[in-house]
Amino acid sequence: MRADRLVSLVLLLRQHGRLSAAALARELEVSTRTVLRDIEALSAAGVPVYAERGRHGGFALLPGFRTELTGLNPDEALALLVAGSRRGAQAFGLGSALASAMLKVVDALPESYRDTAAGAAERLLIDPQTDLLSRRLVTEEVPDAIAAEVLRAVFAGHKLQIHYAAEGQSPTWRTVDPIGLVTIRDRGYLLATRSGEDRTYRLSRILAAKELPEPAQRPDRVDLDRAWQERSTRFRTGGDQVTVLVRVKPKRREELLGTALAVLAEEPDSAGWLRLEVTFQDSRHAEWALWQLSMDGEALAPQWLRTSLRNRATAIATRYEGASTAT
Repeated sequence: MRADRLVSLVLLLRQHGRLSAAALARELEVSTRTVLRDIEALSAAGVPVYAERGRHGGFALLPGFRTELTGLNPDEALALLVAGSRRGAQAFGLGSALASAMLKVVDALPESYRDTAAGAAERLLIDPQTDLLSRRLVTEEVPDAIAAEVLRAVFAGHKLQIHYAAEGQSPTWRTVDPIGLVTIRDRGYLLATRSGEDRTYRLSRILAAKELPEPAQRPDRVDLDRAWQERSTRFRTGGDQVTVLVRVKPKRREELLGTALAVLAEEPDSAGWLRLEVTFQDSRHAEWALWQLSMDGEALAPQWLRTSLRNRATAIATRYEGASTAT
C-alpha cells in the first residue's frame, strides 16, 4: 500500500540521513520514478524533505523533523513494546508486521519518552523460548501464505476453503464459515462453523487455504472469549476422557495441572501431599502424566492405571538389572 511505503520512506530518511533515489528504490523495492512521485507527495503533505544535488547528493529531511504520537506517555509506550515482544502474533503470520509496527511506534515517540520506554522494555522478557530447565518451548509454524489467506477470510467475513489434516486422518478439503482466531501457548486456532456446527481447527494442520467470494454465515458480532470457553468445556467433557484420583507433592502440583484437562476436586492429606481428582484426554495421556511425576506422585485410582504404571516400572527395572550389554 502506498501509505505504508510513504511511512517507510520517511523512516529510512530518518535512519540514514540522506539517501539517493536509487538507494530508496532498492530499499522499498520500487522504481526510481515511484520514489520521485512519493517524494513529491510527501512534500505536498508538508513533510520537509529536500533534494541535495551533486555526486553525494540525495534526499533528506530537515534536521529535527519527526512525526510524534501525541498523548502517548512512557507507560503506554512500554505497554505497546512489551505487547510487541510476545510471540502470539507468529501464530497468525503477523510477526514481521508487528515488528515493523513497533519500530514505527518507537521512532514516532518524542525523544525523552522513546529512551525511557525502549530502555524499560529491554528489561522485560515475555515467554522465552526455553524454561529454567532448558526445555525448549515448541512453537508451531504456520506458512505466511496460509496465515494471510485465513486472516483475509476472517476479516472480510468470507467463506474459507481449507485443506485440513485432522489428527490420525488423511487431509481433506472442507468449506467453513470463519468466526475468529485464538492463540494459546503459541498455538493458533481458527474458530469456525461448518454446516451450522461449531468447529475448531489448529492452524498448523491447515495445509492450504483459499478465501472464497461468498459471504460467511456468521453473526455480525462475536464474543471470542466466551466462544473459546464454551468450546473448551465441550472438549474437556467429550471423547475418551478419563478421571483419575492422584496424590502429588505440592511442588509438582502446577506441573500436573499443566497437563490435565480439568481439576474436579482438590484437598491436602495428612502427610502434607495433595489429593486431586483430575481429568485427562485419554488413558495414554493419564499414564504419561503420572509417569512424569516419578516418586512425587501416585495414582490412587482407577486400578488399571496403577497396574499400567507398575508394569512400566517393572519393565524399566528389568532392563537395568545386571551389567550393561553395550560393547
